[in-house]
Amino acid sequence: MKPLAYRMRPSHIEDIIGQEHLVGEGQIIRRMVEAKHLSSMILYGPPGIGKTSIATAIAGSTSIAFRTLNAVIHNKKDMEAVAAEAKMSGQVILILDEVHRLDKGKQDFLLPYLENGMIILIGATTANPYHAINPAIRSRTQIFELKLLETEQIKAALTRALQDEHRGLGGYSVTVDEEAMNHLRAGAVVTCALL
Repeated sequence: MKPLAYRMRPSHIEDIIGQEHLVGEGQIIRRMVEAKHLSSMILYGPPGIGKTSIATAIAGSTSIAFRTLNAVIHNKKDMEAVAAEAKMSGQVILILDEVHRLDKGKQDFLLPYLENGMIILIGATTANPYHAINPAIRSRTQIFELKLLETEQIKAALTRALQDEHRGLGGYSVTVDEEAMNHLRAGAVVTCALL
């Protein structure tokens, strides 16, 4: 069985908890998804706030195929496979973790596909993109800052995990009293703030 955090990842934009300034009703990313007109973007913010999960939920809310790569681990050949798929299908969303670590060869390969729209990039990074990302890539993307979850949003996520019989605890029944819930929520806030 996959870990709980993996099973609870949002699969659609409606499942995202927090980041209302971007995915809430009438906000920019929500409007892009609803208009079926997604553009390349970079999501940045502290570690552990769900950048890749949010990118996957955004991509999963479209009818466009998506692939996930990591700029550190995957090589140019992996990007060539994504580009070949984009040529066959017309368009692919590339979710790229650690986008600030793209080397020059990978950037040069990716640029024409970003320009012609065959690849829609959703990059994720903890680094400030205005300093860490190549200007050529940056100029072809919209940059969105993600924020830490508030305590009530963390409580909503914990409650969802406890109540979801399909994705959550795998059919196990768990009861958490209010004091324990507050302790978990406070611990999550402190952990996020320290990251």
